[in-house]
Amino acid sequence: MTRIIMHGFFHIKRKVTGLLVLTGLIFLFLPPVHAQENGPYRVRTVVIDPGHGGRDPGALGKRSREKDIALAISLKLGKYIEQNIDDVKVIYTRNRDVFVELDKRAEIANENKADLFISIHANGLSNSRVYGAETFVMGLHTNERNLEIAMKENAVITLEEDYTTRYQGYDPHSAESFIIFNLMQNKHLEQSLHFASCVQNQFSERARRHDRGVKQAGFIVLWMTTMPSVLIEVGFVSNPQEEAYLMSEQGQDYLASAIFRAFRDYKQSIESREEMAFSQAEALSRRGVRYKVQVAASGKRISLDHEMFSGFSHVEEFTGNGLYKYAVGEETDYRRIVELSQSVRERFPDAFVIAVRDTTVIPLSDALRQTE
Repeated sequence: MTRIIMHGFFHIKRKVTGLLVLTGLIFLFLPPVHAQENGPYRVRTVVIDPGHGGRDPGALGKRSREKDIALAISLKLGKYIEQNIDDVKVIYTRNRDVFVELDKRAEIANENKADLFISIHANGLSNSRVYGAETFVMGLHTNERNLEIAMKENAVITLEEDYTTRYQGYDPHSAESFIIFNLMQNKHLEQSLHFASCVQNQFSERARRHDRGVKQAGFIVLWMTTMPSVLIEVGFVSNPQEEAYLMSEQGQDYLASAIFRAFRDYKQSIESREEMAFSQAEALSRRGVRYKVQVAASGKRISLDHEMFSGFSHVEEFTGNGLYKYAVGEETDYRRIVELSQSVRERFPDAFVIAVRDTTVIPLSDALRQTE
């Protein structure tokens, strides 16, 4: 399916250009996941998003509704986190049977500067033999089935007023709209994949569920969040045996417990890695080493307040080989400067990372060696 969509991209391009521009602007100006200045990064806030609700029942089984299962598991998950991890704040997009728009769900997470967004759903198919749990992150539709699931979950926006305006013309039934997702990169994809893998491991080991794996697809609710985000399909209400499990108190407990354990493992992994990076950054800082992104070199001096540097901080000039060299940004953490360099390249495609001690550019390899 992806190959077909991308093959037809240039034919469709004129129709979606305006939509792509608007969507690109949204991503450009959405706030990044919040930094924590006083010490290494901590996972402090998690937003739990029970799918569907109110007038939107979601997938329907013979005896169940997706919205009820999603809410029950979400509330159990939040309770597990609150009872066992003291330094994490839990926020729900809904804690009762109400309808919440997709953009509002993402807005709740963004406004609360969440460190992780977990959207919980249940699946449904015409084929009642299919069963198992799967976790999605934002990304390419690698097959037609992933596209079908995304289109089904995104179709809830048609229940919202004026959804074509609120979602910049996005049509959940149009393959053209999904080209947008194929052209976008999730800056938190690595962390999202990490957590999704933790979830699937726990489903298999803790809840003894059939592991359908980690997948990528274009879900609106993941597209609009500005932090690591996943959408979990806990099972199929269309499968009679799995529907009974999903409706049972024990089944919901096991699933919530599995997601909780995945969250606990993810938090420990992220924070231990960040502590190491923070200590390395402190060591570099004590040695007077910092990283910047070089954006230009010229035989003539350029004013540091020139318009070409507008929007960038820590603009500095260096000299070498008879040239004036200009760099922007500043970090003591190499990974963070690499992230910054990716956004800088949107304006300066040939930009690259440099290392500076005091006011002198030093070989990048020397700076990195000092962190070993």
